[in-house]
Amino acid sequence: MRRLLPRAVQLMLLILLALLVLTPLLWLVSTSLKGPAEDIFVSPPALLPAEPSFDAYVRLFQDNPLTTYLINSAVVSALAVVANLLFCSLAAYPLARLRFAGRGLVLALVVATILIPFQVVMIPLYLLMVQLGLRNTLLALVIPQAATAFGLYLLRQSFLGVPKELEEAARIDGCSRLGEWWNVMIPAARADLITLAMFVFIGTWSDFLWPLVILDDPNLYTLPLGLQQLSSSFSLDWRIVAAGSVVSILPVMALFLLLQRFILPNASGDAVKG
Repeated sequence: MRRLLPRAVQLMLLILLALLVLTPLLWLVSTSLKGPAEDIFVSPPALLPAEPSFDAYVRLFQDNPLTTYLINSAVVSALAVVANLLFCSLAAYPLARLRFAGRGLVLALVVATILIPFQVVMIPLYLLMVQLGLRNTLLALVIPQAATAFGLYLLRQSFLGVPKELEEAARIDGCSRLGEWWNVMIPAARADLITLAMFVFIGTWSDFLWPLVILDDPNLYTLPLGLQQLSSSFSLDWRIVAAGSVVSILPVMALFLLLQRFILPNASGDAVKG
């Protein structure tokens, strides 16, 4: 009993904390499922809908181009993830393995850019996109997310943990530097690559400020901009807003549930398999 009591108290605290964190999400789902005749502002508030209905979801897709917003967000997020994984891993490899003058300075300067708020570079970035003729294009949303200092630093630290013997074995087998990067480093850094992909996807999927600045064409709006259009309409229905928010959360949750089993720190084993 003396051993079980602390564990039971710890479990209860974790359950209470989980309920505290999940309550806003449950309230959001409940609001989206309440029927048109149900008062969502009733006092005291009702967590569970009296008459569950998918009417808000039906009207969300029928009265709004939500499918277009979803496709735009999916395209931009997927391209940003692919670009980040490619460019960050290519830049991280020489910073982790090659010896050259100024390597530490380059790394320090890259990492220092994490401290610069996006609002500082937003106007120069906007002018650059205008000069390149990329304003009102999805490509303008991808370029700022194509490589990040966080991703470069994360993958560099991951590459540093790969045993050098694996590189030497690959070199004996005739691999070039590019071959070592692809056949040794990439499989070894699988967990960190998936982590980076999730961070980039979530950040790009939920980005609101930059699409708001660079896009004017409603056909190119991403999901956050589309939801903002819902919440600013004259005929505001919080059920539809809640339904849109639930729809925006589902891809992120699905991605996490799909990839979480791959986030396992087993660098040398993955490299040998690769």
